[in-house]
Amino acid sequence: MNKPTNDKIGLNEIMKRAQEMQKKLSDIQKQVAEMEVTGQSGGGVVKIILTGQHYAKKVTLDANLMREEKSIIEDLIAAAINDGTDKIERSLRDKMGGLAGMKLPEGLGDLPK
Repeated sequence: MNKPTNDKIGLNEIMKRAQEMQKKLSDIQKQVAEMEVTGQSGGGVVKIILTGQHYAKKVTLDANLMREEKSIIEDLIAAAINDGTDKIERSLRDKMGGLAGMKLPEGLGDLPK
């Protein structure tokens, strides 16, 4: 029976790395789900706390904002939601970037010659 050479990748090594990546991905998903961010607009007159799962947890409106037109308030609320969503997505991209740094076994990504 032929033993694998150093140039060949063992199935056990591939499985081990895949499991490591899966665990890291699971950890990242948990971290993001548990995080909270504050989206703001209008210089902080509207603040919305969002969870990592994009659920609004709390909305805070400056009392002076109530004097504004309804459409302005609506636009500021939408902008604060978008700000919070952007923060969640940026955090997720940053955390996922760490997965890209995981080194695959040598030869795994090589094209056949």
